[in-house]
Amino acid sequence: MKKVTFWGTRGSLPVSLSSRDIREKIIAALTAANGKNFKTPAALASFVDTLPFATNSTFGGNSSCVEIIGNSTEHVICDMGSGARPLGNARIAQFGVSQPQTYHIFMSHLHWDHLMGFPFFAPMYIPGNRIIVHGCHHQLEEAIRLQMRTPCFPVDYSQAGASIEFDIMTPGQTYEIAGMKVTAKQQLHAGKSFGYRFESDNRSVVYSTDSEHKLEDIAEYEAFVHFFAKADLVIFDAMYSLAEAVSVKSDWGHSSNVIGVELCQAAAARRLALFHHEPVNDDKQLSRLLAETRRLEEITRGGNAALEVISAYDGLTIDL
Repeated sequence: MKKVTFWGTRGSLPVSLSSRDIREKIIAALTAANGKNFKTPAALASFVDTLPFATNSTFGGNSSCVEIIGNSTEHVICDMGSGARPLGNARIAQFGVSQPQTYHIFMSHLHWDHLMGFPFFAPMYIPGNRIIVHGCHHQLEEAIRLQMRTPCFPVDYSQAGASIEFDIMTPGQTYEIAGMKVTAKQQLHAGKSFGYRFESDNRSVVYSTDSEHKLEDIAEYEAFVHFFAKADLVIFDAMYSLAEAVSVKSDWGHSSNVIGVELCQAAAARRLALFHHEPVNDDKQLSRLLAETRRLEEITRGGNAALEVISAYDGLTIDL
């Protein structure tokens, strides 16, 4: 494996910046620039780069979609949230319509925020393309067909030009797919959710979203530590605060940044990516959460190697 690119990082539903959000960013940038003189566009660009992430950028608003880039010419995608639309457009821009491509799509579960990008994934309409949808739910094909059926969507599933296949995986069994070893694990979430561990070239990535972790369940805790073991990157559902996850939002099927740090430290993982962001949290809140999580990791690591903590955002690419 070479890289991971995040095309959608929000949970539950897509969100967008409001006019008020943009206005606040402009005010913050102009306040920071007050009294400064930028003689060239390059000088201005350099100044913008010094601004906090919450001012000069955004975590984005697309729902879950992550691309894992390996040595194979075949594409590997986790979930088809609304981020699948820009991903599909990027691949068409890269390869055109005259070079057929193969896309492996791994579905964590069948809730709408993880499926809604499928009808907008342009490669599915191009003859010659091959799409293999992998997952552990036996209703995979039914769920995708359902959301493209009248009156829910104007283009029926039957109008897809690509060849679409469905592969029902067995949790705990390792498969060879697109040059990677892939293993699925069942997770605690309404309707069942499945995480995936991808391994190749002595690198490993774990995609684990929409998963709740009961602290009192020692056996399941240890099973996740094993699943995350020494991963180069763990993409982790950190939708709630710990207080929310264990109280008012208990049994809602999501986890927290605190539990992500604890599991990754116990597993000796190298990097943790906070993911599936709460849609009500704006860029400032998510930036504060990242800073707090890094501080938590620092004061709890003990004598172990440091765990790098990042917060995923739409468009982020990580080298493995």
